Amino acid sequence: MSIDLNALKTPGPTITALTKPFWDAATEGRLAIQHCEDCGKAVFYPRPICPHCWSKRLVWKDASGRGRLKSFSEVHKPGHPGWLPAAPYLVGLVELAEGPTILSFILAGTRPLQVGDMLLLAPTAIGGRVLPAFKPIETGAEEKPQ
Repeated sequence: MSIDLNALKTPGPTITALTKPFWDAATEGRLAIQHCEDCGKAVFYPRPICPHCWSKRLVWKDASGRGRLKSFSEVHKPGHPGWLPAAPYLVGLVELAEGPTILSFILAGTRPLQVGDMLLLAPTAIGGRVLPAFKPIETGAEEKPQ
């Protein structure tokens, strides 16, 4: 992609007290998700109680930054005009190594994307903020999360 994603005029996230730890971590180039202190399961999207055991004992922890592509779409007609300069672009459902699935911007790799591809966190400046995007792990390349 030859467009400067950071120059896009896109709306930002709505940050609430509940989602602030997620967005603060994203600003720092990290992916933080909630974990339940009672059942031990990872939780995403941010919420006040664990969807697995109903506990209120959720804490924020950094995710590994690794995941698997469950589904994706190449967007040609964005829902917001601020994304038009970047079209076509990829968004996908990423099943994190910790279990939850996150919808994310996907950076194109050197080969066509396929469901099942392993992905790595690639924090990306988009529209004046850093967002937790993902990129394919290239075959034979030893990459570590940023």
